[in-house]
Amino acid sequence: MTNSKLLEQFRSFYFRNYPDDMETLISYFAVFGGLGWSVDTSQPIVTLIRTQIFENFHQLDAKIKELTLNDPNNRRLLKALAIGDRRIFSAFNKAGLNNGNGGAALNFLQEAGLIQMEYSRERHPRDNNPNGKLKRRESRHRISHKVLFTYPFVRFWFYFIVPNIRDIEAKNYDKVLEEFAKKQSAYTSLVFEELSEMLLNYNLRDSQIISSGSYWDANLEIDILTITENGNIYVGECKWTNHQINKKELHKLKEKCEKLDIEPTQIVLFSKRGFSKELKTMEGKELALYSSDSFSALVKNSSKSEFIPNFIG
Repeated sequence: MTNSKLLEQFRSFYFRNYPDDMETLISYFAVFGGLGWSVDTSQPIVTLIRTQIFENFHQLDAKIKELTLNDPNNRRLLKALAIGDRRIFSAFNKAGLNNGNGGAALNFLQEAGLIQMEYSRERHPRDNNPNGKLKRRESRHRISHKVLFTYPFVRFWFYFIVPNIRDIEAKNYDKVLEEFAKKQSAYTSLVFEELSEMLLNYNLRDSQIISSGSYWDANLEIDILTITENGNIYVGECKWTNHQINKKELHKLKEKCEKLDIEPTQIVLFSKRGFSKELKTMEGKELALYSSDSFSALVKNSSKSEFIPNFIG
């Protein structure tokens, strides 16, 4: 499921700040997206974390507490969702919640507009074999939906700020900045994946999309699986790393498709830093390649009038 507000925020961030390139736009948007403040993207991102977040910590903390009612269950669940795999059941466990209080927190956060559900498209083993005997592991398997954060900044807050909140309150910033430097790429990957799905769907705008989003089951995950009304299947993999994607990643994705017994109409690869020469020679009807520069398509036909409300305001 596409985060319905993310594209508006992405465009708003672009026209508010005019970063030099798309890689910078995505990197800074993953941290400050949805905050609605102007940021100088010519400065290092860690400098902006100090000046925009640490120096305004009490204002931001008060707003987050207001949005979550400062309820411990709401805050624990958001933290577990931010730093975990976004699966609801595992987040409940990580947050020390059960189906009752965890479900109540989940419903509140949805109604507050802080998160959106991403529903699993996995079929339970029972659906595939309604009359057969299942192994114990299969019969006990629970399909778990996932959650998307509506605002990148809220996820950043619960990913980096909340786990280090005592140090930040004491103005000891070194630990959280070291942690950010270590985990920035992994953290940004989710926003890149969401934006990649939007770019694919934008390029398929003349088709009728009937299903789109990530796919996961008990054994594997695929970043993007999009199906159109005419039966076309688009399978995508997204890599926010500092090296080029090579043919090995293509083979891995093809193996996943074989395990799912699907034949993609087109495989789509998204890369922060581009692709190997060998992979570029394979690009065509069955393989599409998108680098960071490709994301300019998401902002080129929008305008400044598309600013959205500041969630802090």
